[in-house]
Amino acid sequence: MPGSVSPSPATVGDAAPSPVAVSGPAHVLRVTLLMAGSCLPILGAVLIAPVLPKMQDYFESVPGAKALVPLALTVPALSLALLAPFAGVIVDRLGRKRLLIVATVLYALFGTAPLWLDSLGAIIASRALVGVTEAAIMTCCTTLIGDYYSGHQRVKYLALQTMCASASATVFFVVGGAVGAAGWRLPFWAYAVSLVLAPLMATALPAPAARAAVGNARAEAAAQRPFPWRQMAGICALTFFGAMVFYTVPVEMAYLLDDLGVENTGVIGMATATASAATVAGAVTFARMKRSPDPILPAVLALCAVGFGVVFLAGNAPLLVVGAVINCLGTGMLLPALLTSAMSRLAFEDRGRGTGLWMAAFFGGEFVCPLVLLALESAVGGLARAVGVLGLAAAVVAAGLLTARHRAGAVDDPRPLPQQLA
Repeated sequence: MPGSVSPSPATVGDAAPSPVAVSGPAHVLRVTLLMAGSCLPILGAVLIAPVLPKMQDYFESVPGAKALVPLALTVPALSLALLAPFAGVIVDRLGRKRLLIVATVLYALFGTAPLWLDSLGAIIASRALVGVTEAAIMTCCTTLIGDYYSGHQRVKYLALQTMCASASATVFFVVGGAVGAAGWRLPFWAYAVSLVLAPLMATALPAPAARAAVGNARAEAAAQRPFPWRQMAGICALTFFGAMVFYTVPVEMAYLLDDLGVENTGVIGMATATASAATVAGAVTFARMKRSPDPILPAVLALCAVGFGVVFLAGNAPLLVVGAVINCLGTGMLLPALLTSAMSRLAFEDRGRGTGLWMAAFFGGEFVCPLVLLALESAVGGLARAVGVLGLAAAVVAAGLLTARHRAGAVDDPRPLPQQLA
C-alpha cells in the first residue's frame, strides 16, 4: 500500500549488513563502475542533441529527413522503455554481471556505427540497438546496486546514481556541442568509452549471490512464490507519472524562456544548469534522509507541484528559474525515492525483473512527456499553462497518496531505515 513498507520477501534478513565491503579501494572502484555504467544511457540521450541540425543538413535530400533525424535522438529511449522488462527477466535468468559485460561491449559497437554508416535508416536502426543495450546496462547496474548494498547504503548509492545521471547530462551536452563543431559524426566516438569499462567490470565487479542467511527451505519457498505484480503495478504507475514530472523542466526550459522573450543561448544554458544543480541537491538531500522513502513521496510530489505552480505564474525569467529550481529540488528526491521504494518490494530472485519493469515505466514516462505537454499546450493555449496543469495533477496525486496512507492507518515504520530496506 502507498506509504508503508509491508513485510515481504524484500525485507527478509532485515538486520543483515550489505553483502559486500562498503569501504576500501575495491569498493570505490565498484561504485565508480556502477555509476559510470548508469551514465551510459544518459550519454546516448543527450550527446548528439547539439549536432542534430548538422545531421539534418547532411540528410536533407532524404525523404522525410525532417521527421527521421530527431528519431536518432529519441529512439534509444523508446527501445529502452519497451525492452527493459525483458532485460529484467534475462538478468534474473542469465546473471547480472554476464549480461552487463556483454551489453557494454555491444553498446560501443552499435553506438559508434554512425561513424561508418551513410544511410539514415541504418543509423536509426543502430540507434534502436543502442537502446536495447542501454536497457540491459541500466537494468543490470541498478539491480547490482540492490544486490551489493542494503539499508541506508542502498539508499545512498541509488541517490548517487541520480546525482551522477543529472550531472553527466549537462557534461555530455557540453561535450557533444564542443566536439560536434568539427562534424556531426565526431561525437559518436564517445560511445567507445564502454570498451574501457567492460574489462574493468569483468574483473572488479563480484558475482552477486542471494543472502547466505536464506536457507534451502526458504530459497525453495521463494522459488515457488509468485512475482509481486500488484505491489509493482502501483509503484510503476507512480513512476510513469513521476518521469513526466522529472523531465518537464529539462525538456521544456528553453521553450518556456523563449516564450518570455529570452533567446540568448548562454542565458538559457545557465538557467538549465542551475535547475540541473537543484536536481543534484535534491538527490543529496534524499541520501541524507534516514527513513523509508514511501512516507515522503506525497511531500516530494507536492514540492514538485509548487515548482510547476511558480513556473505557471512566472511573468519574467528570474521567477521562472526560481520555479524550475523548486521543481528540480523535488524531482532530485523523487527519482531515488521511487526507485528505493521499488527495490524494497523485491527479493533477490525478483530484483532483475522488477528493476526492468521500473525502468520501462520511467523511460516510458520520459518518452511521452513532450507528447503529453504538447497535447496539453494545444488544449489550454500555452506551454506555461500546460505545465500548470501538470503541477495540478502532481498535487492531486500527492493528496491521493497521503489520503490512502491515512485511510490505511499507516504509520512510519519505527525501525531505522537500514532495517526497513535491508
